[in-house]
Formats: sequence, structure tokens, C-alpha cells
Amino acid sequence: MTFTGAIGAACMFPLRLIIGASVALGIHPNVLTLIGVLINFAAAWQFAQGDFIAAGLIMTGGNIFDFIDGKVAEATNTKSEFGGFWDSVMDRFSDLALYVGVLYLYAELGRTDYVILAALTMIFSVMTSYIRARAESIIEKCKVGFMERPERIVLVMIGAFTNRMAGVLWVILVLSVVAVFDRIYYTWRALKKEEASPAWMGKSIFTLPGRAVWHAFYWTFDRATWQYDLMVITILSWVWLVPPDWINDPVASGPGLIGIIANWF
Repeated sequence: MTFTGAIGAACMFPLRLIIGASVALGIHPNVLTLIGVLINFAAAWQFAQGDFIAAGLIMTGGNIFDFIDGKVAEATNTKSEFGGFWDSVMDRFSDLALYVGVLYLYAELGRTDYVILAALTMIFSVMTSYIRARAESIIEKCKVGFMERPERIVLVMIGAFTNRMAGVLWVILVLSVVAVFDRIYYTWRALKKEEASPAWMGKSIFTLPGRAVWHAFYWTFDRATWQYDLMVITILSWVWLVPPDWINDPVASGPGLIGIIANWF
């Protein structure tokens, strides 16, 4: 089992209890979805007030409901096309609300640069989901790119709990831009019925390094694989090790771990 797979398995234990309780109480999955959205609106308010820890804790509760709604639907045999549509629409409301909260905070701090960063992150996050939905109306599947919604949500929560929101926004923005182009490219190739890998890749004398770089940007690996673990470790290391001063973080302070180590010498 991979590192991320082990974390997922551990988290499923308490979630099964919540799912069982929801089934026993007869709560409809669509109601659970709505509760999750409303809780995330409360988290957005806390972001706007600059209370990141409270926002992270509230987000945790909200996204429990967001996760279990589908499981409850399966357990109660109430899955429907409208339920999937409802869940997707509510997810967009949740995402936008959280980014609006962060936007408001940076606007209050007078940081136009980070207002723009948060706005661009919001745009490309929504476009990542939209492009997949639109693509899958004309091709069978378009699930490429690393930065999908679960990764974005977890990263925002990590940013809240560690007070490293600026670093998290940079990661989400860059990888969301990459995911957008991945999905556009994948859809174009699929419609042309050609393989996704470029022709030059197999002919390059730098086959292994070239493929490693290609797969890092053109992400096709599933979750709970060693490649996924490596990407997660790389992202978390960057978020934690890069000193806030290096990215001019409007909220976090201090030299960061690298700066602390450098001061020892």
C-alpha cells in the first residue's frame, strides 16, 4: 500500500461510522450535499476574517459531508442523474465561496498582487472541472492532470492549518493551469484518435528523463500509486520548506524551515 493509500484507508474508518449513521437516520444524499456547501460557506467567512485555523476546521466538517453523500447514495440505492448534477453544481459553489473568502482577506490587507493570484487560481480551478465536464460530453473520459478537486481542497486545508496559504495558492494555480492544458490537449488527441504521447518521445536519446518530465506535466497516473505519492511529497515539501518571505506571503511570517536551518550556520 502506498503512503497516500494508507492515509485514505485510515480516514475511511471514522467515515464509515458517519455514513452508517446517515443511512440509519434516513438522511437523503442531496441534503448531505447541501449541508456540506453551507458549512463551506461558513469556512469562507472565516477565511475572510483571517482566521485560518477555524476555516480549516470548518472545511474539514464540510468536506466530510461532501465525501459521504455519494457513499450514502450507494448504500441507500438512491443514486440518480440529478444527484450527480446536484453534487457537481454544489461543488462549484463551495469552491468559489472559499476563494472569495481568501480574495476578501487579501483585498482588506491591500495586497492587490495576491488578490490577482487568488482570482487566477479560482478561474483555473473552475476551468479544470468545466473542461472535463465539457470534454466528457464528446469523448468517453477526460481524467488527466494532477490538480483535481480533492487535491485542491486538501491543499487549501493544509494552507489553512499551516498558515501557508500563499504557497498553496501558487501550487494550485500552476498545476491547475497545467491541468487545463492537459485536458485540452487530451481531448484534441482523443478526437483525432491518436495516442496521447508525442511522437518525438520514443525517438529521443533522453528517453527516460524526457518521459519523466512529460509525465510530471502531462499527468495520467491514478491516486494511491508511487508516482502520486512522489508528487504529493514534492508539493508538500515546497509548501512547507519555502520561507514565506520568499513569496512575500501577506499573512504568514517567519523565515520558514530553510531560513531556520541557514541561521544555524
